[in-house]
Amino acid sequence: MRALLVVNPAATTTSARTRDVLIHALASEMKLETVTTEYRGHARDLGRRAADNADTVDLVVALGGDGTVNEVVNGLLHDGPDPERLPGFAVVPGGSTNVFARALGLPNDAVEATGALLDALRTGSERTVSLGLTKGVPGTEDEAVPERWFTFCAGLGFDAGVIGRVEQQRERGKRSTHALYLRQVVRQFLEEPHRRHGVISLERPGEDPVTDLVLSIVCNTSPWTYLGNRPLYASPEASFDTALDVLGLSRLSTPAVTRYATQLLTSTPERGPHGKHAVSLHDLTDFTLHSKVPLPLQMDGDHLGLRTSVAFTGVRRALRVIV
Repeated sequence: MRALLVVNPAATTTSARTRDVLIHALASEMKLETVTTEYRGHARDLGRRAADNADTVDLVVALGGDGTVNEVVNGLLHDGPDPERLPGFAVVPGGSTNVFARALGLPNDAVEATGALLDALRTGSERTVSLGLTKGVPGTEDEAVPERWFTFCAGLGFDAGVIGRVEQQRERGKRSTHALYLRQVVRQFLEEPHRRHGVISLERPGEDPVTDLVLSIVCNTSPWTYLGNRPLYASPEASFDTALDVLGLSRLSTPAVTRYATQLLTSTPERGPHGKHAVSLHDLTDFTLHSKVPLPLQMDGDHLGLRTSVAFTGVRRALRVIV
């Protein structure tokens, strides 16, 4: 097997020595080319190169966190999904949360995940998963925004604002920890100007729009994220075998936040946040989120700036994953 290993040297939970051990383990089982990323977007460029040379690359492995995974996937699918032609994809988790890898059932430890990957390769174990695709909306100021894939979640509004704050703190030298995220959640809540009167609407073919949302979380799988080892289920029915799920909240008053935060922290695969101000939609193939004011957008935990309109598509059987 001919494989490309994309290594993020800034991955927060793997040391240089650990990465060397993992590389040797993989190289013992396949013809391996290893490339260390050097700039933002480098992993995407490497994924695109692999897609363009699919006749000489059988597998692309991402060693890093969810950001590295997202970049590689966007490179692999730059000309659209084609699971039968494109190289397979695999993940060795090296980030702080690793939602995509853990949602696939992989261990959160990089060494154990490498062992699981080698076992999967020996037995030919793989699955084809759905992905989310976003693009600009014709006739809006965001119509020229290029397409972008996401693997496990996206969000317009509150959660994207939290991620933007975390990224600012990391640029100042702060470590990416769950405590850092929780502090930024509190700050975002206290400074959120639209928490009582939502500005987001969701439109889908053949249905009345859902209006006045303060928060909109789009899930491609479940759980939505993890707090340490605790999985959080924003949309428990979301799955790699279906299209997209949406959780929308129309109020973020102090009582509402307390209620929904408690529900999220105690959520299970059977029950997520619910109530008068919560909207849960399952298995949506095409819909659009519009906002009356520019709001932050995130995909797979990466802050992408401000948007007023985003079109979403849930694409089934988009990526072949070795797992």
